[in-house]
Amino acid sequence: MIFIKQFDELGRDDIDQAGGKGANLGELTRAGLPVPPGFVIVTDAYRNFVSDHHLGGKIAELATPSEDRAEYDDASEQIRALFADEVSETLRAEIADAYAALGDDLPVAVRSSATAEDLPEASFAGQQDTYLNVRGLEDLLAAVRDCWASLWTARAMAYRARQAIDPTSVSLAVVVQQMIDADSAGVMFTANPSNGHRDETVISAAWGLGESVVSGSVNTDNIVVREADGSVLSSETADKALMIVPAEHRTEERPVPDEQRSQPVLGESDAAVLAAYGSRIENHYGAPQDIEWARAHGQFYIVQARPITALPEIEAPPPTDWTVPEPTAMYARASIVEQLPDPLSPLFADMIDPAVTRSLQSLFREFLDEDVIKDSDVGLPTINGYAYYRYSRSGMGRLMWKSPRAFRMLFTRGIMTDRWRNNAHPKYRRIVSDWTARNLSEMSVEQLMDGVAALVAAATEYYTAVQTIIPVAASSEVLFTRFYDAVVRSKDDPPAQVFLLGSDSEPIRAEKSLYELATWTRSHQGLAASLLALPPQEFLTQAATSDDPVLHEWHTRFEAHLAAYGHTVYNLDFMNPVPADQPAPLLETMRFFVSGKGADPYERQRRLARRRDEATATVLARLDPARAKVFRRLVRWAQRVAPMREDALADVGLAWPELRRMLAEVGRRLQRASVINEPDDVFWLQRSEINEGLGSLADQVAQRKELWRGQRRATPPQLLPKGGWGDMWSKWMPAASEDQTGDVIKGIAGSAGTITAPARVLGGPQDFGQMQPGDVLVASITTPAWTSLFAMASGVVTDIGGPLSHSSIVAREYGIPAVLGTAVATRRIHSGQLIRVDGDAGTVSLLDGTEQSRIEPAAQSSSPRRKIIATTAGAAAAVGLTAWVVQRRRSHKLS
Repeated sequence: MIFIKQFDELGRDDIDQAGGKGANLGELTRAGLPVPPGFVIVTDAYRNFVSDHHLGGKIAELATPSEDRAEYDDASEQIRALFADEVSETLRAEIADAYAALGDDLPVAVRSSATAEDLPEASFAGQQDTYLNVRGLEDLLAAVRDCWASLWTARAMAYRARQAIDPTSVSLAVVVQQMIDADSAGVMFTANPSNGHRDETVISAAWGLGESVVSGSVNTDNIVVREADGSVLSSETADKALMIVPAEHRTEERPVPDEQRSQPVLGESDAAVLAAYGSRIENHYGAPQDIEWARAHGQFYIVQARPITALPEIEAPPPTDWTVPEPTAMYARASIVEQLPDPLSPLFADMIDPAVTRSLQSLFREFLDEDVIKDSDVGLPTINGYAYYRYSRSGMGRLMWKSPRAFRMLFTRGIMTDRWRNNAHPKYRRIVSDWTARNLSEMSVEQLMDGVAALVAAATEYYTAVQTIIPVAASSEVLFTRFYDAVVRSKDDPPAQVFLLGSDSEPIRAEKSLYELATWTRSHQGLAASLLALPPQEFLTQAATSDDPVLHEWHTRFEAHLAAYGHTVYNLDFMNPVPADQPAPLLETMRFFVSGKGADPYERQRRLARRRDEATATVLARLDPARAKVFRRLVRWAQRVAPMREDALADVGLAWPELRRMLAEVGRRLQRASVINEPDDVFWLQRSEINEGLGSLADQVAQRKELWRGQRRATPPQLLPKGGWGDMWSKWMPAASEDQTGDVIKGIAGSAGTITAPARVLGGPQDFGQMQPGDVLVASITTPAWTSLFAMASGVVTDIGGPLSHSSIVAREYGIPAVLGTAVATRRIHSGQLIRVDGDAGTVSLLDGTEQSRIEPAAQSSSPRRKIIATTAGAAAAVGLTAWVVQRRRSHKLS
């Protein structure tokens, strides 16, 4: 049996013999690339060793998939000890001959090469070991055995389990390659991994051996080269303090000489030469490549190449120009925009703007019995894709004149809450029910789009009604807090928010529903085990198709939950699925409850209500009759009104399941007509394009997606134009500056307390599975659909929001600190980073240390004056900018 293959004897089809690395090096050598010479100890050698030493059964027994990392660690230690024996004389002789052919005791690099490694669908890069500067036959044989054993590291076993790869199916080849004593080395990507551009080559370079770059242990120079002509598009030279160099035994880390630390590793001409090699390799393989390179004595060497996995889709450069089309108008990201953290899809932007104008006109007509708002006065246009409320100068003037009357009506006792409960909500439900009852297959595309427009208009009108509740809810809490802090509170009394906790609301009821289903699931052992073991989507598929009565009952109960709560939106743009469309994220929270880690929401609510009632009784017992009467009226008002905002807001997306069903039908028809490539591409069209039924719009869709992805990287200013209205009103807005730098991010204090814990940055429901118990939830916004994650979170940080936003209200119910309206959290914080959330000061500190998580005692909640400013900003669209200013003036009189 032959155990050794030279590089030039191998090609890309020899993975079974040479593993991913070995096959690629053979392919590169045969293609004439400058690959350092070497050979591969093929997988038969590994299998022969395992067979000769009777290791197969022991390995299979120990490598059982597990969710416990400690079990993998223990199994790995036992398996790796099995590879301590010597190799056979036959293999020893073959390795000795091949090694001698390279040179007398030549230093070599010894690398593991797994059979499932470096494939486009499963990148195992870094899962097994590499040994550098190996010298002498005995050292080489020891490194080979260590490579074999590294197939069974805890990390590699866990990775294979996640990829559902049978552990008994894998084997390992070993690459032995002449060691290049590199003066510089690095990594090259033949497509830009940050923006997906296939015509840009990105080079990372450092002094010394390339292992430092691959492991990420040193700073690197970063160069972007245009593939077409080799020109350098950008170049960043790092302060390179350390490098890895060959040592007497293996390698060592040394300081970079002072004269080299800030010197570029590669000149522009060098980068162009290296990029040309990258282009040649990419063309050879026919796909973008991740390439490791080294340079010694002015000569470049290619030491590895593999397909780039998870290359992002192409995106345009992030926008930097925030010029507005109407400089005399004010553009504000408030109110409904809190539900729209991302750039809008073209279809939603096209349909929501006129709907917002009409709904506000209708509202003020109802308030004032006259048409105060013209079409040109207000709207919801986009700037760089982001939604902004636009108020014209003339429109603001008319609103200032008329708004005192509207403002009085808004705060007339009960009128707005009754309007929502008895009029807006039933009307919205009737419209949704009417369209849901229709047969979509019998409707034309134009009729379907009329239905979509009708549902968008109904939702917008409903949202406008919801927004009229916000000033009432804000004022009830602010006035109670003001009175309590100024006239009632003594030294040992709790903060005002304690009197407002323990109430029920739609998001809390949704959490209870999920908890009840989890409790029922736990009572069926096999069902609970399946829920915990299977991927969420696989479990849902089984539940929907299985004949098992228990699983069928679970599915029936889950469908009932979705029928009641599945319309809550993660993001108001109807491009984004709701839980009814994409229920898998809910299973992450259910698994948390089923595993016994979640707190009982019923008990939490009872505890808060008991504390609230006890505090109320204690305060009333010592107050004189006059103060007791005011206290009782104010606290009852706040307790009654505050939860209504959450109840009303939770149903904004009531039309979304049916609306998305209509658009899916339109998308399928357009796909069949070859207008778009996928049904979901309908969201990237405008209504006129859909109705006109033109030819293929695939190219326009691709361009709009590319533009959207670039826009999503931007941080939109909350007020525009800069230097005009934006600067004038910025101090009144409930959010921090989008230009913040430094280790402390400032925001709005939303829920009291302090926590130090790892951050988990989530972009939407597709990321919910990343959330771990005890993480700080960091998101652009949280809506009622995010509530299930609060059971797992130790704190909450958002880009958008204020003290009366969903994030704040629910965080208080859960007793976790919250800092809101930071503007930059999702862009400044990365998942896994240790942060300190101070819900009293409204700050988030970015930490470099590894402090243990801890919850510190909650202090008094954020200042009432700050709350007044923040909470009513969202009501600006509903009651007009003037009413908003009147509220600001009232707050100053109270201060």
